[in-house]
Amino acid sequence: MPEPRIITAAEAVREALDLALSQRSDTYLLGEGVADPGGIFGTTKGLVDQYGPDRVVEMPVAENGLTGIAIGSALMGRRPIMTHQRIDFALLCIEQLFNTAAKSHYVTNGAHRVPLTVRMVIGRGWGQGPQHSQSLEAMFAAVPGLKVAMPSTPADFKGMLLASIEDDNPVIFIEHRWLHYVSGDVPTGWYTAPLDGPRKVHSGDRATIVANSYMTLEALRAVTALAKRGCEVDLFDLRVLRPLNLSAILDSVRRTGRLIVCDTGWKTLGLGAEIVAQTVEGAHDALKRAPIRIGLPDYPTPSSLSLAEAYYPGSVDIIAAVQKLCDLKEDDAAAAREEVVALRQGVPIDKPDPAFKGPF
Repeated sequence: MPEPRIITAAEAVREALDLALSQRSDTYLLGEGVADPGGIFGTTKGLVDQYGPDRVVEMPVAENGLTGIAIGSALMGRRPIMTHQRIDFALLCIEQLFNTAAKSHYVTNGAHRVPLTVRMVIGRGWGQGPQHSQSLEAMFAAVPGLKVAMPSTPADFKGMLLASIEDDNPVIFIEHRWLHYVSGDVPTGWYTAPLDGPRKVHSGDRATIVANSYMTLEALRAVTALAKRGCEVDLFDLRVLRPLNLSAILDSVRRTGRLIVCDTGWKTLGLGAEIVAQTVEGAHDALKRAPIRIGLPDYPTPSSLSLAEAYYPGSVDIIAAVQKLCDLKEDDAAAAREEVVALRQGVPIDKPDPAFKGPF
């Protein structure tokens, strides 16, 4: 077995972009900040020096315009990789993405394709506030014609990004900024991770937990603490929001009879609601308890530390949901809560947890 190669997710993204630019002449990067010395959380750092301003194109603050340029070049045979430093900025180009990128293949009866990759960054922390830290992934996943990927591990950040670049369809590639610093084992060279659905992270028979993006790490922490108390559950990292493939999750629910969904977005009308709906449709007779959704409350994302602490769910909330569904003894639940709380001891609520270092 080769030795693990531990790098961060941000480094994995940069490797993928470097490989795409070096091995595919039809690719180029564009966006606001792609040529900046900081390189969008380090993911494009130095690439303009390697490939020049014609392949790493710094754009003005004109999101709708740059999206139109990217879609047009994709229709003409290029494979653009566009970056929005915040998913909030992509709201300015929704018409282009929803009506042109997502529908060109359909309305031309397959004559045209739009091999466009759009990186969007979501996430919390550092007082970003209600216009710079929203999790709007469910909005993009609601549109047929778009693929939506949300990796949680460094290996998937690289492999799924390369798969998105290879794909002939428009792919929305959503990165949680708290995941950029997370490290894990990442293979060298070009490889792709299929954009085909969830990955099982942990096995058990007490309940089924489905998480996406950063919430996968919070769920993994809770699941690990619960396993030490004899409560083993199935944990799935969703990975892909569209196409939404829930077959493995439904099989798990048919065995466990219990479902918890942990979402990075809002609870109301969110991704968790869709997963619960499909589970009720497809595995209703197997459910022993009503499913539980964990997500954001119905308020704009806050800037203040005191509000953020109450706003964002985490491992403690997941343990509480398992306790409720599985009739977990209070002593075991309390011990699991104490363990996960102690792991974040001294880490400010608005800072990434340095303990998530993998390999995952």
